[in-house]
Amino acid sequence: MSTADYKTRAKRLVQAHRLVVKVGSALLVDAKSGRVNRQWLESLAADIALARGRGQQVIVVSSGAIALGRRQLGLKPGRLRLEESQAAAAVGQIRLAHAWKEVFDGHELAVAQVLLTLGDTEQRRRYLNARRTLDTLLGLGAIPVINENDTVATAEIRYGDNDRLAARVAQMASAECLVLLSDVDGLYTADPGRDPTATFIPEVTEVTESIEEMATGPTSGVGSGGMATKVAAGRIATAAGCNLCIATGRRAHPLRAIENGERCTWFRRTGTPRAVRKQWIAGTLRPGGRMTVDAGAAAALRRGKSLLPAGVVAVDGSFERGDTVSVLDASGREIARGLAAYAAADASRLLGRNSRDIETLLGYRGREELIHRDDLVLL
Repeated sequence: MSTADYKTRAKRLVQAHRLVVKVGSALLVDAKSGRVNRQWLESLAADIALARGRGQQVIVVSSGAIALGRRQLGLKPGRLRLEESQAAAAVGQIRLAHAWKEVFDGHELAVAQVLLTLGDTEQRRRYLNARRTLDTLLGLGAIPVINENDTVATAEIRYGDNDRLAARVAQMASAECLVLLSDVDGLYTADPGRDPTATFIPEVTEVTESIEEMATGPTSGVGSGGMATKVAAGRIATAAGCNLCIATGRRAHPLRAIENGERCTWFRRTGTPRAVRKQWIAGTLRPGGRMTVDAGAAAALRRGKSLLPAGVVAVDGSFERGDTVSVLDASGREIARGLAAYAAADASRLLGRNSRDIETLLGYRGREELIHRDDLVLL
């Protein structure tokens, strides 16, 4: 494949409104010294600043906390016990966050540390809270730097690698592109370090069983992921409407290299995050409740507006925030489905009221909409 072909595919990165970049431990932390690869990190920060300058929102999923912390604590090389990993993460998170802050300070970009566990991306209520936090940070111009909360996560409740975590973050944030920067340049038919006949695969249009069989284990002594976790991330991301790129980070300015036609493997999405999300909402078999709206609200929904409390005349059912609910017109016909921004009890208290009254009625400041237009699909 020519450089021009890779540049064409790289438009998926450049044109994404929301971009997630995952950085592996083997890139961020020098294996011999246990210190941050500062010069390389500064080059990546410059690439991210360039993306921000052209209007893109960027989320970073960063490994490295345990690798940095184990050096500080003097832990010996080799596999760590769970409690040692947690202790190393507690120390390393401080150093990792400080490193990211320093490199983004040079570009006058605010950085935020976000620690997630498996439950935060799997349990609905916590998923919504994390999604809202990310949306707010991005809207305020900050760059969220995310890592798994290894300090508290146990073997039974953790991802164990940041490839799949990054894919879940991309899904949560409705990102259009996810870049996995690693010590490999993409997917091969076999491990090229062991099989000289291994062939490079520039694009994957579907994650099949044969694609999964090509994956290998970890290639470095620093990280916890391997090609298998990257292929798994590809399955998650593409199903969520997000393109995924596996590229080498073993060079300065790795994102710029992708844009300039550097060889990499793309996992191609089949839809957009918005379309995938709305298909899922529309396909809910048993909505948790119903909201009946007046004629004015029904007309506003058809114009692509959100559902405001003022237009709702009845709330039925027992549902929680984030559950799918049916939206009915005055005749009882289902005209839309969406994700409720409030539980049934709170939504009932807001019937017919102006959005500016929400804080007074509920005692807290919530969303202005009962269902946001991004979480609503017309039927």
